[in-house]
Amino acid sequence: MEKEIYTDSPLRRILITGPESTGKSELAIALARSYGGDVVPEFAREHIENLGRHYEYGDVEYIAWQQVKEYETSEQVRNWIFFDTWLIITRVWFDVVFGSVPVWMDDRIRQARFDMVLLCAPDIPWVFDPVRENGGEKREMLLDKYKYELDRFGLEWALVTGTGDERLNRATKLINLNFHYGTT
Repeated sequence: MEKEIYTDSPLRRILITGPESTGKSELAIALARSYGGDVVPEFAREHIENLGRHYEYGDVEYIAWQQVKEYETSEQVRNWIFFDTWLIITRVWFDVVFGSVPVWMDDRIRQARFDMVLLCAPDIPWVFDPVRENGGEKREMLLDKYKYELDRFGLEWALVTGTGDERLNRATKLINLNFHYGTT
């Protein structure tokens, strides 16, 4: 697949979100490589893996504040930046696991500006690892919650489906269409 690289572009923030094990990290890395951009990696995974115990409400709130800092730091970038998850996922996590969301979170979500949101569909196999806890039908339920939250906060999103290169090609076409670039 031939692509143009837009290294002189102004800051473009692309959020990649979706249920567990839907290829968000892999997609963020591949897109950053294609567009000559940067990736804000998923902070939650590494933090939870290093806790040495089951996470608690305060741990998830710490993750949320790190995501806020990562977003604020991105304002210094003058290029493409791909966020591998963000506060939408964390908000749903609070709601599903604890039934409560920190009062400050909704304001932070409203203040943020993303140029595009790619929502990864759970149409690829869920792969177990010690940090994941929402396989099977839960992924469909979570997908619906992410759609609801994205809509509620007025974030325009596009659903990305397919496996491997097919998923990357679809995401690239969505980005190119969104920014009025020639499709690849």
